[in-house]
Amino acid sequence: MTKRMIIMLVLVTVVFGGIFGMQYMGKKGMNAYFDNMPVPPAAITTTRTLQQTWQTQIEAPGSITAVNGTTLTSEAGGLVTAILFESGKKVKKGDLLVQLDSADERAELARLQAQLDLSQLNSKRREKLYGLEAISKSDVDTSRSEVLSAKAAVESQRAKLAQKDIRAPFDGTVGIRQVNLGEYLPPGGPIVTLQSLDPVDIDFDLPDQRVGQVEPGFPVSVTTEAFPDRSFKGEVLAIEPRVDPATRNFKVRARVPNPDLMLRPGQFGKVRLDLPVSQNVVVIPRTAIDYSAYGNAVYVVHKKKQDPNAKPAEPMPGAPPPTDLEVTQRFVKTGPVRGDFIAILDGLKEGEEIATSGLLKLRNGQPVIVNNDVTSKPVAEPTPPQG
Repeated sequence: MTKRMIIMLVLVTVVFGGIFGMQYMGKKGMNAYFDNMPVPPAAITTTRTLQQTWQTQIEAPGSITAVNGTTLTSEAGGLVTAILFESGKKVKKGDLLVQLDSADERAELARLQAQLDLSQLNSKRREKLYGLEAISKSDVDTSRSEVLSAKAAVESQRAKLAQKDIRAPFDGTVGIRQVNLGEYLPPGGPIVTLQSLDPVDIDFDLPDQRVGQVEPGFPVSVTTEAFPDRSFKGEVLAIEPRVDPATRNFKVRARVPNPDLMLRPGQFGKVRLDLPVSQNVVVIPRTAIDYSAYGNAVYVVHKKKQDPNAKPAEPMPGAPPPTDLEVTQRFVKTGPVRGDFIAILDGLKEGEEIATSGLLKLRNGQPVIVNNDVTSKPVAEPTPPQG
């Protein structure tokens, strides 16, 4: 009985050992198969790095201002008796825009003019009497002083009367009027804005590291969100000689012709300032950059290192054709951007082949297939298609 039990235990052990052994060998073989299975290649487009000569440029945000711009107000108060302009229209320097009631001022001017006339007559009479030695020299001097005082009073009243007529101080375009006929306009009350729109100025700040690099006359170009496809050309007009100690920036003002009146005071503008200095840089398309939290990288395409002792892999049914190319990720230091190109300050050399599309499928050692049949050519100054 004991012998039979031992034999049965041995048989059970052999059977279960064989089963577990077969499972172990199957898993080991499957893992070895997947470990040695070739990685399918990814299809990408590529380009070679170029060396270009770029003119040094500075970009900065700016604010557009009018060469002359103000809100017209009244020095004197009074009822509005005439409005002689239309909102949004152009006006010339000296054009009469608004008239205030000036009846009292005119009456006072007439009274003062009459006093002036009388004082002038009295002065002439006293001159004659003085010639006849009928009066003293002090009486003549008094009469002359009275004439001068009367003239000053008349001129002062004429100035007060002129304040009742609001005129354009310069050529420009008026905004929306803020007064109505019959309305009482207090002293300093706003009437309308007046802006000179051609040309316009744009003010922008530069860091103090740029002191001495910018001079009046340097060309600038301005783009706005309202007209992103159009660039407005101008030149540097003036440079603030003082650096702001709070921001360590200095202010620059450029002047831009605006014959179409497309630029308006208060608009935000992006300024590009061209410096008369050029440099040679290695450039690549912007699509070739893989941006990540660890830094900017590119995938460099090169041939695989072949093991002379390795056996060639047998092609699998339905698998893509074999390739001898692979990619290596390389971190780079990027620089300024020009259109579709970006400058590489460190990490690449001229002539290296890099991937420009399909970056999400790539990793170090990834085999790739290059297909450049359908690819767009990057340009430094892209323009949108017309029509």
